[in-house]
Amino acid sequence: MADAIPSSEPPAPPPNSVFSLKLADLRPGDPLGWLRLGWADFRRCPRVGLFYGLCFFVMGHALLAVFQRAPEYVLALSAGFLLMGPFLCLGLYDASKAMEAGSRRPSLRASLLAWKPTKGTMAIFAGVLLILEMLWGRASLVVFAVSFNTMPDKANVLAMLLDPDNLGFLITYVVVGAVFAGLIFTTSVISIPMIMDRQTDAISAGLTSIRACLQNPGVMLLWGALITFLILLAMLPLFLGLIVLGPVLGHATWHAYRHIVPAPTPEQG
Repeated sequence: MADAIPSSEPPAPPPNSVFSLKLADLRPGDPLGWLRLGWADFRRCPRVGLFYGLCFFVMGHALLAVFQRAPEYVLALSAGFLLMGPFLCLGLYDASKAMEAGSRRPSLRASLLAWKPTKGTMAIFAGVLLILEMLWGRASLVVFAVSFNTMPDKANVLAMLLDPDNLGFLITYVVVGAVFAGLIFTTSVISIPMIMDRQTDAISAGLTSIRACLQNPGVMLLWGALITFLILLAMLPLFLGLIVLGPVLGHATWHAYRHIVPAPTPEQG
């Protein structure tokens, strides 16, 4: 009897594998739909949203204070929005989930305790993001050290940094920031709501987030650019826009996750 010819195709992933989870194919208009749903959620539970919006407002002014005193750390600490933002939004995810299920009314108390069921996994994931932020901070300091013999005068820091003679520095600074921001966004765009919703492990959540970005690169790039643009826009009037826009984006992120990752079946929990 002739030996069977081995198949050249890779084996199928196990049924419960993160790679077997079917993700949605997105359309360019989907991010605007997520924003509309986020705005609707904010209007349904404004007290919860405004609390977290004030937290974003305070973070914005903390970033401004750092810029005025130690501009070399601004790019690195900007990652704090990418690092702390999704974890701060846990309460908003919880509120959106409650309104979606209709099983309970969203409350500030429940939102503040949303991290407890998955605190171990959240801590591991936060550690990974913290390492990326530390690398970002080190890289930004290196860019400053290579570009300037001395640190810019704090009184004229903005004019000096935007001087056309420092164009090479600005390009390098932006590219370094974009690379690390892209890594953090790709890894965490749907990871944290997935951990909260499914109580999955940090690696599976991170891989699912990366898969979503690789499967829908154009739409996810658009979503990231839209988030960046709206946050920058909200910062212009003394960060006041973050009071509303921050929670709207948090609710919208929940709807992005819910659209991309199918709801768990009763067998999955």
